[in-house]
Amino acid sequence: MFVCERVLTRDGWLYQQQITLSGRQILSIEPAPQDHQLPYYRGSLLPGFIDVQVNGGGGVLFNHDCSVDALQQIMQAHHQYGSTALLPTFITDDFSAMSRAAEAIIAARAQAVAGIVGVHFEGPWLFAGRKGVHRADYMRAPSAAELALLTQPELGVVMVTLAPEMVTTEVITQLAQAGIRVMLGHTDASAELANQAFAAGAVGCTHLFNAMSQLQGRSPGVVGACLANDSYAGIIIDGHHVAAEACRLAYKAKGAERLMLVTDAMALAATDADQCDLFGVTIRRQSDRLTTAEGTLAGSCLTMLAAVQNAVRLCGISLADAARMAATTPATLLGLDTHQGHLAAGLQADMVLLNDALQLQQVWQLGKPLYAEIKQ
Repeated sequence: MFVCERVLTRDGWLYQQQITLSGRQILSIEPAPQDHQLPYYRGSLLPGFIDVQVNGGGGVLFNHDCSVDALQQIMQAHHQYGSTALLPTFITDDFSAMSRAAEAIIAARAQAVAGIVGVHFEGPWLFAGRKGVHRADYMRAPSAAELALLTQPELGVVMVTLAPEMVTTEVITQLAQAGIRVMLGHTDASAELANQAFAAGAVGCTHLFNAMSQLQGRSPGVVGACLANDSYAGIIIDGHHVAAEACRLAYKAKGAERLMLVTDAMALAATDADQCDLFGVTIRRQSDRLTTAEGTLAGSCLTMLAAVQNAVRLCGISLADAARMAATTPATLLGLDTHQGHLAAGLQADMVLLNDALQLQQVWQLGKPLYAEIKQ
């Protein structure tokens, strides 16, 4: 039990609130008595961040280590920066590797590894002309075996990024009816084809603006189709992937209810290392930018904490909306908003405390604090 200066709820900010926890849940949020003797925390209490696109962190890349230990290490690395739930993301690879990734997710969930709520398969059903750092030789149309792999209920929430020019609308509908969140990405599709995919059941776009057909006046592309409808979109706000003006445009078009912060984090995230390997290609860090030797952006070393800070400082988004983009909106997309993604009595006690400088002071996951004391 403690008192916090500011608490972000679905109804907005509440001030001088007493937070009572019971096990893994929030028991109550209510005005604190004026004469309370409880621990008092200055700053802003936010819902724990939910990252739907995280390839790795803490020195581990999911594609390179499909194990429960690797998933725990990735979760622990991002936990230090406010993420209390993740969709570990497995990028384009062969079927045997996809199978190992699925087995690791199933095992981690069976062992109740906190925060692993499902899996995101980014590929292999992508368009080679917009491959980014994905391997073009692994890109392909979906097979029956791959569709069966993705629809295993033991995986939890499943997200798939695909290019609609590589997948029929019938398959998109099949995936959507199975409860899979279909996102468009690594695609050169026209706006017309993108809209057909949305009508078939696709729910959004992966890393908006990156690796997709761009918005032009008479050729809106996937970007234009996404901005013009009520689908979801992930966006990487690291100062490199998307210009601040484009971020502000996306925010104005979609609002905090449909725009999500994502990291697209690689193994270098939450480490001090300056390079790592990706399928035999060396990825180098220059400051906070990851590229290949040719200069191609290769994911990021972003954390959700930095994404929230950047949304506020670079894009002029309020802290309340940045927090919603980092927690409430992804929870809603994933169908987890009945028990996480915002702060209320009866929900999971996944919380982040930031000071007025937006520095992290404490993280709670399932009611357990990350640090023994509030950081100063």
